[in-house]
Amino acid sequence: MCTKNIILMISMVMGLSLLNAQERWVLKSEFVSKPDTVLVFKPKVYDQREQYPLVYLLHGYSENYRQWSQTTDLQKLSDQYNMIIVCPDGFVSWYINSPYNKGSRAEDFFFKVLVPKIHSSFSIDKKNIFISGLSMGGYGAIRYFLLHQDYFNTAGSSSGAFSLDFNILSKASVTFFKTTRVIDDLSVILGPAKEWNQYSISSLLTTYNKGNPFLIDCGTEDVLYPATIEVKNLADSLKIPLTFISQPGNHNADYWQKSIEHHFIFFKEHLK
Repeated sequence: MCTKNIILMISMVMGLSLLNAQERWVLKSEFVSKPDTVLVFKPKVYDQREQYPLVYLLHGYSENYRQWSQTTDLQKLSDQYNMIIVCPDGFVSWYINSPYNKGSRAEDFFFKVLVPKIHSSFSIDKKNIFISGLSMGGYGAIRYFLLHQDYFNTAGSSSGAFSLDFNILSKASVTFFKTTRVIDDLSVILGPAKEWNQYSISSLLTTYNKGNPFLIDCGTEDVLYPATIEVKNLADSLKIPLTFISQPGNHNADYWQKSIEHHFIFFKEHLK
């Protein structure tokens, strides 16, 4: 098979992963400097007269709104669990409102633009709204859950980049990209590294208000595994009901394809 045909086949497969989403939105907002693309997956039996649980899935650093749909079959998960799945684009924002850049206010975009749009477009069961993500998105999912527990039932994180620590993220950046791009981007968003720790999940755990337990998992070969263990240990010391899954695996799609199944099982177990 010639190279041209191989490239064409790859392009067709990638295109099919997007076609499976019943809706693809491009949302413009004052909160982000460029349009945000969002994929929405509804159960095939979706009926506007019924109410459906909702799951937001956040992608990792250097990826985009397509990452989850290219990692696993989201339509299958939507049908299997009878849940609506929403995949927004977080760019390299860490899902944080930048104190330095008005065009990088990802949290405002999420809660002031995306959330109202979802609720006005679909029939949502407000008691059963969940969020999960991988890597940077895993950080974003737990951040949003801790800061907005009145909105979410519970949350999950896979391979979460929980510690916004200069040394940890420098090592991760070199490991994954052979450059310092992660800390360079974070410096633009959050300023000097001495200001980053306040955004780490360990600093946000004190906001937990005795709600539902949440789930975190990480592969034992992952460079971010030590940061995950740190969050687990701190949660244990604070008597926060955390479900922790540790299994062999690295920071890659093979691991996330397996781990996300556990998240949907966990969400189903916590339906109200």
